[in-house]
Amino acid sequence: MIMEKLFIPILLGTTRPKRESIKVANLVTKIGQEIEEIEVELVDPQNYNFPYDGNDLENKDPRYSEITKRADGFFIVTPEYNHSFPGSLKRMLDSELQNYIHKPVAFAGVSNGIFGGARAIEELVPTVREMGMVVTFSDVYFPQVQNLFNKDETIIDEGYIRRIKRAYGELIWMAKALKYGRENIPSIYHKINKL
Repeated sequence: MIMEKLFIPILLGTTRPKRESIKVANLVTKIGQEIEEIEVELVDPQNYNFPYDGNDLENKDPRYSEITKRADGFFIVTPEYNHSFPGSLKRMLDSELQNYIHKPVAFAGVSNGIFGGARAIEELVPTVREMGMVVTFSDVYFPQVQNLFNKDETIIDEGYIRRIKRAYGELIWMAKALKYGRENIPSIYHKINKL
């Protein structure tokens, strides 16, 4: 029996021109591409249009709406700005609600300081919970990110690869469990189409 691949978008959390977190997002994407049972796609907010706040129809980018609808889970890569996550990530997340419900989310935090985005992730947890997502517990932290990559953007310490794979392992497990639930267990949030 051939299993359909799970679809996991990697959401990059910033539009900042000098963002170091793009290196981490590219690494998370590359590792995801090597995992047989998933399909990944890097979602860069620079490539989308979210004109206003909220999730009204005129505030959505239909391309992002389709990605979130199709997604089985999410992997968010966020830098930490002033003890929180960027407004561009909040704006992107806020544009959808229904498409997030009962889907898992993993986090990678990035900072140029010593905490590796931990405070940004702490701030994200109540936000994504309110949107109906389920948070995994295998976060990956990238402190002093400016020192973690070679000039060709390969990671210096391969321990990060193991940690990303562990985060994916938990995310995939949760994605399978929650997909089964969405498709087979009645909920006020999901229509179950059984023949």
